[in-house]
Amino acid sequence: MARVLKILIASLILFMPHVGAWAQMPIKLQVAPQVDPDSVDLAYYGKKHFWRAAGTVVGFNIGLWAFDRYVQNGDFARISLHSVKENFKHGFKWDNDKLGTNMFLHPYNGNLFYNAARSNGYNYWQSGLFAIGGSAMWEMFMECEYPSTNDIIATPIGGMAIGEVCYRASDAVLDDRTTGGERVRREVAAFLISPMRGLTRIINGDAWRKRSTTGRQFGTPSVAMEFSAGIRGLEFENEVYDSSLGFSMQFNLEYGDRFEVKSSRPYDYFRVRADINIVNSQPLLGQLDITGRLIARELLEKERSHMSIGLYQHFDYYDSDTISEVSAKCPYKLGIPASLGCGIMFRDIERNRWVLDAYLHSNAVILGSVLSDYYQVDERNYNLASGFSIKGGANMVFNRDKFSASLSHAYYRLFTWKGYHKYSDLEDISYKVLDAQGDHSAASFIVTEARCDLKLWRKFYLTLSFTHYMRSTHYRDFGHIKSSSMAARLMLTYKL
Repeated sequence: MARVLKILIASLILFMPHVGAWAQMPIKLQVAPQVDPDSVDLAYYGKKHFWRAAGTVVGFNIGLWAFDRYVQNGDFARISLHSVKENFKHGFKWDNDKLGTNMFLHPYNGNLFYNAARSNGYNYWQSGLFAIGGSAMWEMFMECEYPSTNDIIATPIGGMAIGEVCYRASDAVLDDRTTGGERVRREVAAFLISPMRGLTRIINGDAWRKRSTTGRQFGTPSVAMEFSAGIRGLEFENEVYDSSLGFSMQFNLEYGDRFEVKSSRPYDYFRVRADINIVNSQPLLGQLDITGRLIARELLEKERSHMSIGLYQHFDYYDSDTISEVSAKCPYKLGIPASLGCGIMFRDIERNRWVLDAYLHSNAVILGSVLSDYYQVDERNYNLASGFSIKGGANMVFNRDKFSASLSHAYYRLFTWKGYHKYSDLEDISYKVLDAQGDHSAASFIVTEARCDLKLWRKFYLTLSFTHYMRSTHYRDFGHIKSSSMAARLMLTYKL
């Protein structure tokens, strides 16, 4: 495995003199012109239905509680008037659920609350209020565990990011003009992408109602997508060396025009990256990145050069697990469900020879999480934190789309202030009452990735990428810990 990684790294180094920096987004030089939505569709689907939206949120929470209580028989679902009173009396605390639960599943639930309102005529900001309300209802009334501080932040804010992406993706699938099998396929696909939108369409009859227009609230947007599949190797270097090899898939999506700033609607431009691992002992979802533009202004517009500045919402998720019993340690974990900051994007075109896209983001991290070496309580092995992040990179495409090479860099600095007492024995503390973000610490997490794509035939490309993860944590009560891990991918990519 080490030899394979060295060969891949050496190959990438040969390309480095030509490399810009990879923006972790697909590049589509020629996209279909965007078609604006029909005013009839905007009027029809823009009507607000408060009680239907609120009823869907409440009904979903009750249904989820019933499943937890009577199907899973979960202790946390054995609620009563006494448990509700205790929740209000005690107040919020930091919980100890798994990273996937706190940093992905809770935001995904927030997306369901959000889309209950979004599909009933409410806009991005208004739908966020429903996500807050749905999360608060669950935390205060639907569990007999004390309400969670991190959940009330991650669920609505992360839910707004995932929710708007799902809402717009489902919008691109729907077409109210169709009937028969095509209509069924479109409605099923939209339901899977955005369950609450699909449910709303079933409730109000839009799922089978034929109309003279598409029903799309965003018309036909410019979209570029990549699907990749291949082999992924992972190496972890700490006190001992460990490695694994398995199957990996990757999805990249760029929605909208990054330099079209006339519209001020949130998420008229966004990009998404998702990594799926089919590797022993590794989590299925290895990475999820969402960057959505909220507002933007134009800085430069020339025939071949463009630059814009804007306010962006970020959702970042990196997950791994112990590779084997050799190291018995986890390489890295990072979750950023609530992050906001300023971003600059630049493009320069040199006729038909090359295109360079670059970006730089500086963000405030409202809520984040990073792997801990010492905090092992219940299901949690990471510290909750806040801080900042800086992301930069660019992508260079040569000879139209024959070859591209790139490099990206993301730096996260996270601080954990509310820790437990330095002389406490975590094994003797009840996790139900322990109220701690984790270890008193300051952690850095750095992700550097290089990638190149070589066109093979039509829309198929050979993709080679190398990613380095480095974590450095200074603990108040323990020694400084530093670890690094590397991943290499060899994949076949299909670009739409």
